[in-house]
Amino acid sequence: MANYVLSCCTTADLTKEKFQELGVEYCVFHFNVDGVDYPDDLGQSYPFPKFYDDMAKGAMTKTSQVSVGEYTEYFEKFLAQGKDIVHCALSGGLSGTVQSANIAADILREKYPGRQIYIIDSLAASSGFGLLMAMLAKKRDEGASIEDIVNYAEEIKLNVNHWFFSTDLTFYVRGGRVSKASGFIGNMLHICPLLNVDYEGHLIPREKIRSEKKVQKIIVDRMIENADNGTNYDGICYISHSNCEEYAQGVVKHIEANFPNLVGKVEVFSIGTTIGAHTGPGTVALFFMGKKREN
Repeated sequence: MANYVLSCCTTADLTKEKFQELGVEYCVFHFNVDGVDYPDDLGQSYPFPKFYDDMAKGAMTKTSQVSVGEYTEYFEKFLAQGKDIVHCALSGGLSGTVQSANIAADILREKYPGRQIYIIDSLAASSGFGLLMAMLAKKRDEGASIEDIVNYAEEIKLNVNHWFFSTDLTFYVRGGRVSKASGFIGNMLHICPLLNVDYEGHLIPREKIRSEKKVQKIIVDRMIENADNGTNYDGICYISHSNCEEYAQGVVKHIEANFPNLVGKVEVFSIGTTIGAHTGPGTVALFFMGKKREN
């Protein structure tokens, strides 16, 4: 068994059971609904359906990242057990949490000079972040050393493809990503923006697709174009969604029709409260291993 801890945070948008299956530890982000603070603890304190229903009814949400003090306390419990740490942080293109993790690691390296702490900017988010952790867990289980894991993470992280679409622009308008006029017209015409995560870990709009049905097919077309070995892709495929299971299952059907060699079934998760506080309900995200992100 490896004498290091493989770690991330709850913005990897997996279930508690999936984290346990993978043997991956996680620390907890925070969110706020109408002035009340909650932990982003994988839907235990605030169930996802209620969260998205409250957003749809007008609840105001905001998020806060893990602080230096919280990271210090979280990391130290492993170091005190004599374990080293590889911690992957939510994309630095979306959050400053990687800086907080690095500051905490510097503090603890002085206190535990015999221990190793590696902080990696995942350049990933939601279950794409989770997919990266699954790849690292597999490598660890094959006997990789801590140095091998760190090198492997840096080698493959840009190969984790992230594609998103949204069927409701309301929360993109609220967050300033879309103008009020564009959001109003887009919702009226059922415009569904298709976005992906670029090589710097930023979420970038790529196309405007008209109709929920059409965008479900086009997001899978992007997988056909970018997945390792095209339709012969035989790796992991994850989907996450924000309270729109019907649309997520529509994407699953298109994937299963085009990719007969997948390892197991497409796994579907909920977009958690940290990411979901910004997307709102109606977002579907697709993740797979493929061409390296270059723009």
